[in-house]
Amino acid sequence: MAQGFRFVCGGCAHTIEAWDEGNPYYIDDDGKKQYAYHPSDKRDLCIGNDSPHLCLSCKKEFMADSEAPITACPKCKSSEIVDKMELAGKSCPYCKAGVFGDPIPFAIS
Repeated sequence: MAQGFRFVCGGCAHTIEAWDEGNPYYIDDDGKKQYAYHPSDKRDLCIGNDSPHLCLSCKKEFMADSEAPITACPKCKSSEIVDKMELAGKSCPYCKAGVFGDPIPFAIS
């Protein structure tokens, strides 16, 4: 079961949503990445996870593959990147003044 969370900036109220399980995937017989979201019966085949990330420098949102981790933003090359599920307490790149609060649950899948 996956749970969705909202992170709200205490300064500008910018809201970012994230799911706690990311995007689990497996590789099919053709060598292509296939996602297996809950409650897929293919979940046992999963070998990696694409998780949404945010650059705290330039606001770029991108996916990061657990099997090919990166340490810098693909746009600005900053090392200030964070998994969206770990935004609590991080500085807001939108207003540069506030920080994101604790996760607020909003949905279950």
